[in-house]
Amino acid sequence: MLSSLDPAAQRFLDTLNRIGDRMGRAQRQISTGLKVTQVSDAPAAVPLILAARANVNTTQQILTNLGRVKSEVDAGEQALQSAVQVFDQVQTLGAQGDTDTQTAEGRAVLAQQLDSLLQQLVGLADTTVEGRYIFTGDSDQQIPYTYTPGQAVPLSAYLGSNSTRLVQHPNGTTFPIALTAQQIFDSADPTTNVFAAVQNLSTAFRNNDMTAIQTAVNALSKVGGYLNTQLAQYGNAQNKIAAAVDFGKTLQVQLANQLSNLEDADLTEAILEMTQSQTQQQAALESRARLPRSTLFDFLG
Repeated sequence: MLSSLDPAAQRFLDTLNRIGDRMGRAQRQISTGLKVTQVSDAPAAVPLILAARANVNTTQQILTNLGRVKSEVDAGEQALQSAVQVFDQVQTLGAQGDTDTQTAEGRAVLAQQLDSLLQQLVGLADTTVEGRYIFTGDSDQQIPYTYTPGQAVPLSAYLGSNSTRLVQHPNGTTFPIALTAQQIFDSADPTTNVFAAVQNLSTAFRNNDMTAIQTAVNALSKVGGYLNTQLAQYGNAQNKIAAAVDFGKTLQVQLANQLSNLEDADLTEAILEMTQSQTQQQAALESRARLPRSTLFDFLG
């Protein structure tokens, strides 16, 4: 199909279209604050912008996850601090019962107090954060231990699972942060088993067995040291998380700046472009209006 416009008219319309495109782009930049609002604005920049946005979103998600993990680790550290204090009381009771002047009745009372302290330790092993058991490994909806006073075996076996969860650092690496209640309180090594140490001492007091009492009391020091080591691990985890959060916040600012450089409009430049385009459009229309409109018929008699 042949165009009915003469070349001059076609050039005029092409010029108006180009001016209109510039005005439209400037208007979008002013209204959105973005210099790229559609692919045609800057085709080569679109993949870079999408990648930058993905990096920003990923870093934000990692920081959100670290915030959740921080709550769990802080609660774990507080629980272990309390456990260390409870075990200090166990050692105090052990010293009170390991004397020649202590009576069988007195040791029976101490045994009851030890049972109460054991129940407190089990309660700390069952610590929750937002409905999740933090010492039960990957199965955080399962209570690690139950304790039923009056039963022949009041303390259950470990009911949780292994802890395989890793926390992602904003730099892309991962690190473990959680221990299980079994690792902390119910070690496979009998010389570092917290629950067993308390139970053995309670049984020795209840039986008024001096040999067993001395053996149980002598074992407390190593167990206490082991428990403090578990506490220190949570302190180290807190430091790792704090460092990861600081790194992530710094990275987040850097990524946000990169994204801003890629997609944020220069509003001053956009307003100037809009003003210049409007002026050019008006000038083109006025120039076109001043062109003579005579036709061949005007010269025919």
